[in-house]
Amino acid sequence: MTEQNVLDALKNVTYPGFTKDIVTFGFVKDIVVENTTVGLMLDITSSADEVKNELIENATAELKKAGFEEIHVNITAPQAPRQMSNSVSGKNIAPHIKNFVMVSSGKGGVGKSTTSVNLAIALAMQGKKVGLLDADIYGPNIPRMMGVDGIKPEIQGNKLEPLKAYGVEIMSMGAIMEEGKALIWRGSMIMKAIEQFLRDILWSELDVLVIDMPPGTGDAQLSLAQSVPITAGITVTTPQEVSLDDSRRSLNMFKKLEIPTAGIIENMSGFICPSCDTESDIFGMGTSAAVAKEFDTDLMTRIPIEPAIRIGGDTGQPIAYHKPDSETGKRYQEAAVKLWEFIEKVNAEGLADNSSVQPTTAPGVSACSTGGAAAAAPAKEEPKAAEGESCGTGCGCH
Repeated sequence: MTEQNVLDALKNVTYPGFTKDIVTFGFVKDIVVENTTVGLMLDITSSADEVKNELIENATAELKKAGFEEIHVNITAPQAPRQMSNSVSGKNIAPHIKNFVMVSSGKGGVGKSTTSVNLAIALAMQGKKVGLLDADIYGPNIPRMMGVDGIKPEIQGNKLEPLKAYGVEIMSMGAIMEEGKALIWRGSMIMKAIEQFLRDILWSELDVLVIDMPPGTGDAQLSLAQSVPITAGITVTTPQEVSLDDSRRSLNMFKKLEIPTAGIIENMSGFICPSCDTESDIFGMGTSAAVAKEFDTDLMTRIPIEPAIRIGGDTGQPIAYHKPDSETGKRYQEAAVKLWEFIEKVNAEGLADNSSVQPTTAPGVSACSTGGAAAAAPAKEEPKAAEGESCGTGCGCH
């Protein structure tokens, strides 16, 4: 019996929730074979006991079929996030979801949805239980990018079952609205929709919910931050200064809402030629590093322009899953590893806390009204909003 016999047998063991086997994923390590005795290590990235047990059971069964009599399958996995007594403070309307990641941008068109999709898939490929919420009400593109466009979610009672693809649970306004129809909503309606996406969707007990936000720093961001404690905020930008200016606003929003900032993902950073694999600087590369330093955070990765990204988004075949060995696929995987390390750090230090951003207006009173202002009773006089601007309380008046 040889090491190749072991690998051939384990190619029949698929990773839970996926169609790929554990050998293809590269999880099989340290194989030792002696006659009909075999020992090996499965180096996985999920801390879930059910994943570990299923892999051990299936691997043992396949190795017995191959003729091994004594089998030792060991698992190395990350330590489960330690729940601190103060790590979730304030309001949480979806307590069965362990971590929330807000993917934001100062402006539209920078690849925020593409980033959300590929990060979510990369996390799932690393063994996490992942959900993907398309909260970009005005531009819900996630269904197409995940290959579930045209599929309607099933209803259970008065709640919706999330769609599923690539090991990720998915919900989007695009999955429930009529295709091609425009939404003309005020801020209060957006805020209500965000809450319903958290309350009225039958999400599993997820390790992480990646949330693709609308561009900007408005009502949706405030409503989400007040509804659940955000574990990590990510800003997506392109290298141009006009985009970086808006990214500073997004990072400043994280700071004001006391959202732990995981870092910046610089999209459209260089161009990889599909013919020669040469990376060229066409829009600038690495310019986000200075902004990251300014806000005491990290440049998590640079995602180049690569035709396969566009093709994957249009056809529902995300590059992180379908071309994991491409340069871009590897960079998304590396960013997902960094994100999870950051999430574990936030949980260990008890930094996910939205108590300071809860509304202070008395229930049933508009924050814009005279009564609302009196009820809020701020300690110091705040500057008045200019005509046509929001009052800044998230009430949705403008």
